[in-house]
Amino acid sequence: MPDPLTVASGICAVGALLSSWQLGRRAVRAEAEIGRLQAELTAERHAASHDPLTGLPNRRAFYRLAATLLTDGAGRPLVAVVLDLDDFKQINDRYGHAAGDHVLISVAERLAAFAGDNLVARLGGDEFAGLLVTPTVDHRWIEHATRRLCDMLAAPIPLGTATLRVTASVGLAPVHGTGLTEALDRADAAMYQAKGIGAARSRRVLRDTAHLAEC
Repeated sequence: MPDPLTVASGICAVGALLSSWQLGRRAVRAEAEIGRLQAELTAERHAASHDPLTGLPNRRAFYRLAATLLTDGAGRPLVAVVLDLDDFKQINDRYGHAAGDHVLISVAERLAAFAGDNLVARLGGDEFAGLLVTPTVDHRWIEHATRRLCDMLAAPIPLGTATLRVTASVGLAPVHGTGLTEALDRADAAMYQAKGIGAARSRRVLRDTAHLAEC
């Protein structure tokens, strides 16, 4: 006949193993739930700060990140960029909104490739902005950067069996001190002045305070 103490000891051991296994299962489930919640929180934060179509930072995130760059910039030269597509409504009207979205995504990708590690954002509609850390803010560098950006934007965009070329108006302005708003206003004014030049022929006009281009 088995010893009652041995039986009792065996039952306790089995119970301890079962309890340990259950606790392990609960811990795994808890870790999975925490991971899921963290992923959801990260996704929500990303959605709140990024444009859902292009994946670029949105207007609010742009100003927040730009403020950080200005604070931590350690005196590095910065140039504000504002870009607006020309006659974008005609693309939507002629080819449809899906084609318009495709164009916006393509422009966003090209702007991000041009900017590299610098900050770029979609402010809304067909308007984009950027804040570039530059080795210098002299006119020659700004002219070269504008020409390179225009060349990237001018490349044809595949659209089904056809291709589409878009034009854009670009304004650039150096950022003095922490005056981001003032620099963006000057870049924006230069961009709208570039729109006034018209797309009949490409022109670039260099000013002391801002650079404008009709790409």
